[in-house]
Order: sequence, then structure tokens, then C-alpha cells
Amino acid sequence: MPIKIPNDLPAFAALEAEGVMVMREADAIRQDVRPLKIGLLNLMPDKIRTETQIARLLGASPLQVELTLIKMTDHVSRNTSQEHMISFYQPWSEVSAEKFDGLVVTGAPVEQMDFAEVSYWDELCRIFDWTRTHVHSSFMICWGAQAAINYFHGVPKYLLPKKAFGVYRHRNLAPASPFLRGFSDDFSVPVSRWTEVRGADLPEGAGLTVLMDSPEMGPSLIEDRTHNGLYMFNHLEYDSDTLGEEYFRDLERGERPAVPHDYFPENNPERRPLNRWRSHAHLLFANWINEIYQTTPFDLSLIGAESDPESTG
Repeated sequence: MPIKIPNDLPAFAALEAEGVMVMREADAIRQDVRPLKIGLLNLMPDKIRTETQIARLLGASPLQVELTLIKMTDHVSRNTSQEHMISFYQPWSEVSAEKFDGLVVTGAPVEQMDFAEVSYWDELCRIFDWTRTHVHSSFMICWGAQAAINYFHGVPKYLLPKKAFGVYRHRNLAPASPFLRGFSDDFSVPVSRWTEVRGADLPEGAGLTVLMDSPEMGPSLIEDRTHNGLYMFNHLEYDSDTLGEEYFRDLERGERPAVPHDYFPENNPERRPLNRWRSHAHLLFANWINEIYQTTPFDLSLIGAESDPESTG
């Protein structure tokens, strides 16, 4: 079954043109099933592009998925029109009473700042606490993952001497994990960040398991069994040209960005890059959705019923 998103969301037409099954409201109502309710807390500047990337991966599931777009309550996006934000996004304060089968939290262009310096950090911490009682499973990406693992487990992030930028080989460290079902022993993953977390900082006995890593880039995907979450520090969701657009954007700004590692054929920016990660992106999200389907209660009100709302990270 397809993903259910608003008919006039830009992602609808884009995904339909790609052959991704998308569902109109009237069709969804006719089907006697409970869709998986997935929220997307989108912290990226180009929200339309990011919501399309995530919707594409969620829509590849055979299960019906209802996507809710969420924004920070008081933060005003400078890169996406207010018309789009008002039409399609709900402030977290307005959905905080609802329960979700899954929540995706994206990265944000604030990773070189201390967490506490980010203008919406206090609300994001409340959202992390809220996931313990209102969300069955969370999927945090890049800075969102760094923020969550810091909040819940005190794991620090470190500023890199230069931007980690390119496509890097990664290793499957947990072939038996349901989240890596069908994964190759090694595979390519896009990387674009100025900071890192280190495996040596993961506290023992905290329910954290590194599922995939890169010898050059460190931990890439960590499962948090304590909080029923996944922390992905890199960008399997990226389009084929996303790294290239970042590179050319920085060139136009007068910066001197390094050519992204192992991205352009023969390291030549004039050549079109080949996507070597798309299949694993679909596989990871499909595995996550399947795990949610297998373990979430049919009655949404029961999500978080066994959690202790007084406990903190």
C-alpha cells in the first residue's frame, strides 16, 4: 500500500512521476486498515526537498503510511515559504497530544554550535522526552541523531578539522539485526557533516549497539534499545545530486570546498555522479517500517503505556 500525503504537497507530484505509490485522502478512507502514523520533524533548510526524500523511502513500503509534517513551534524557516509551512506543517505543540507509530527527526545546519546554543534546543529536548511516551520508534538523522544520543546518553560530538564530505564504504557489523536484513557486507553511504560522534564514548550497558560503521568516518548507524530508536549520522536518504549541489553551492559562495570523496566519476566534477546507495536506503527504511508494524500496538493509545514519564535521559 502507498504513502498518504496531502494531494497538493509538492512531493505528491514528484513521487507520482517517479512511480512511487501515493494515496489520496478519499482512497485511504475506503481501505479498512489502520495506516502506520509516521511523523517527520523536518529541521532542514530546504524542507520541500527533504520531505520528498523521506516520503520516497517511506512510500516504498507495502504498508499504508500516513505522514504528518511537523515543525518546531516558534522557529521560523527562512528557506521555505511561509505559505508552504502553514499549508502543510503542524507545530509540535499542536500534535504533542497525539501518538505516533514512528517519528523521523532530520539533521539541521547547526552542528558547529553547542547544543544549548541552538534556539530551539529546549523544545527539542521536550520532544525527545515526548518520544518516550508518545512514539513507538524513532529514526534520527545526522545532527538530529547527534542531538538525541547526547540528550539521552550524554555522548558528545566533536568538531572535525575539515568537513566529512563524500561517499564512503561502510561495514555491516550486525547482519542478524532486523534493521540490516538484506544488507550487503559493505556498501556506500553519503556523508556530509562537520562533526562526529565516537564509538569510544558510548556508555556500556546503555542499550546502544553500533550496526554499521566506516573505518574512515566512524559509527554510522546505532540502535538504541532503551529508547527504541535508530541514530543514523550520515545520509542514505540523499538524492544522487545532493552532494554535488552542496559542492557547487559552496564554490559559488567563493569558498574552497574539497571535491566530495569518491562521488564524481574519476573525481571529475564535470561528470554525472552515480547513485550507489539508493537500494540500501530503501532497505533500511523498509526494515524500520516493518519492525514498527510487527511491534507497535494496534490501538495507538497504548503506545508508551509501559514507559515511565518521570524518567529522563
